[in-house]
Order: sequence, then C-alpha cells, then structure tokens
Amino acid sequence: MNSSIITKVSEINFDLSELSDMSLPDSVLMVKPDHFSVDYVINPHMEGNIGKVDKEKAWLQWEELRNTFRHLGFGIHSVEGQQGLPDMVFSANQSLPYIDERQKKHVVMSIMHSEQRKEEVPFLEQWYRQHGYQMEYLDPDRTPDFEGMGDAIWHSGKKLLWGGYGYRSSLEAYEQIRQFFDVPIIALELRQDDFYHLDTCFSSLNADSALIYPGAFTDEGLKMINKLVPNIYEADEEEARSLFACNAACPDGKHVIIQRGCKKTTKKLSKAGFEIIELDTSEYLKSGGSVFCMKIMLWT
Repeated sequence: MNSSIITKVSEINFDLSELSDMSLPDSVLMVKPDHFSVDYVINPHMEGNIGKVDKEKAWLQWEELRNTFRHLGFGIHSVEGQQGLPDMVFSANQSLPYIDERQKKHVVMSIMHSEQRKEEVPFLEQWYRQHGYQMEYLDPDRTPDFEGMGDAIWHSGKKLLWGGYGYRSSLEAYEQIRQFFDVPIIALELRQDDFYHLDTCFSSLNADSALIYPGAFTDEGLKMINKLVPNIYEADEEEARSLFACNAACPDGKHVIIQRGCKKTTKKLSKAGFEIIELDTSEYLKSGGSVFCMKIMLWT
C-alpha cells in the first residue's frame, strides 16, 4: 500500500477497505472566546468585519456548540483564550492529533501561516504536554507553514489523511507528517482564496461519505476524492461560500453539526440518513470560521 504523498489519481493503489481502522476521537478541545474579535484581515471573509463581533452573542454560540458535543457524549476540554490572539478560538488550526496502533497519542504542532496567529501554538502545546501526548514538530527550514486540522483532515474511522495545501499549509509539511505517522496522505491543492483551508470545502462524514464544495478543488483533486469516497455530497455553492456549509462536523458518523440555514445542503444529508443539528455560528463566520474550526477532536 502506498504510504507516500499522493497528488494524482493514478498514484492511488488502494481502496478504503484495505486501510487500517482508526478509532473515532472521544473528546473535544475548544478555546474559550474571551478575546475573540475581528481585528485584522487575513482571509476574504474578514473584509468589512473589523470591530463588528457581538461578543456576548459569540459566547452564547460557543457555549451552544460545546453543549452539543457534550449532549452527543463527548468529553469536553477547554483552554483559556489569550489577549491579543483573537483567532485562537479556532482550535482546529494549531495542531494535528493522532492515535497509533498501540493507542498511543501523538500530536503535530502547527507552524501558522499568518504572523498574527503564530503565538497561539504554545498555549495548545502546553495542554497536549499536560495530557500525555507525544509531541511532534515540523522542521521550519523545510516547511514554511502548516495549520493543523484546518488543512489536515483524518478520514472518518480510517488511517488516511486528506491534506489541503496552497494558502495556509505547504505541500512540504505532509512529507514530514507521513514520516511521523506512516499513513497515506491525499494532497489536495486549493484554488480559491475564500476556501483557504481544506475544512472550508471538505468534511469527512463517515468511512464512506464526504461533504464537499467541488469548486474549491482542482480537477485532479476532485478525481482523487471521487475515486476513494463512495458517497460524495456536494454543498450548494452559496451555502458553501456564505454559510460555510462544508465546515460542518460529523464527530460520530451520524450527527452532522452545521451552520443554520444551509437548507439545500442539509436536505441532501438528511435524505442520506444523517441526523442534522443546526447551530448559529454567525459571529464566527465574520472571521472566516464555523463549527469545524471551533473545535479539535482528540483522544483522551
């Protein structure tokens, strides 16, 4: 089986049934939105939103998401937000956790693309150290940037990593990650700047299904997705762009937590048998994030 970085459909020499299983995460780590705001512009969604976050509403939305994960049976962990780091609340971005065949926990720490976000990483690193994770670090001389599970998404229940690159993460990062974890990595080049992270246009729902916005990918990327994933659900373009439909989370393979109002997308998913949980993340949309960005799934 190929455990290298795969960039072309012709390089895929396996199917999902041949891959080792990986247990689904049992817990969620979130960063409290004490200091969440839009203070600068580092993606197109932030344009025009500086100073426009309703902080009380943002807290209520964060708490509703946390309580949703708790209701679904996940352990909840939180880290304090930090003054001067308004985007730290998007806790999918600072790390990539992994559990190996011996059930040992590992984590790769990110090298954030934007100067405004680089200081977030040590605070999450401290949490992982305190909770028994083996720390893995990318070589900054070889890797200019890597933004954790914003771009590197585990295939649900399988030892397969989907790796976005082009805006916030570099292709070079995945060569080192492959060496850390010895798993196949499907590298997907992103081609539209409003879909700057893979988690804005790709969501692994269960072992057989994914939700995508096809316009964010190259033709080769779409071919790779379609070759490996039996059931592809395409999000409505306007819902993907304006409501971050693909930034949904399906933590248990059954429940899809998604921004409220994605009617066309949720209709497709409901018809396929998924249970839809609609939440309001409108304050976080102003900064270019939604459900998936606001948490990281991990093993404790």
